[in-house]
Amino acid sequence: MRDAPTSHPEGAFSTLLSQVAARVEHILEDELARRGFSPAAGAMYAQMLVGMVATTGQWWQDSRTPDKREVAGHLVNLAWNGLTGLQKDPGLRSQD
Repeated sequence: MRDAPTSHPEGAFSTLLSQVAARVEHILEDELARRGFSPAAGAMYAQMLVGMVATTGQWWQDSRTPDKREVAGHLVNLAWNGLTGLQKDPGLRSQD
């Protein structure tokens, strides 16, 4: 996805990212509260996750390598495990 022309601000990439982050924020707030963490951190974590995925997606649009499933596996690896628990050869598992 590329940024929309300035004549269509409602379709701008930044607007879309803000909308996605707002939805992710609500999911994270609920999950953080359920686990005993402060739900106020949901907004910050939503921005982190959405930004990580968005910038990686823009990079991949230009390079198209490695395969998008491999890129997705690495994104999930970093988001789920963090740097200290990073797996050397991550992959996505299909849900049957």
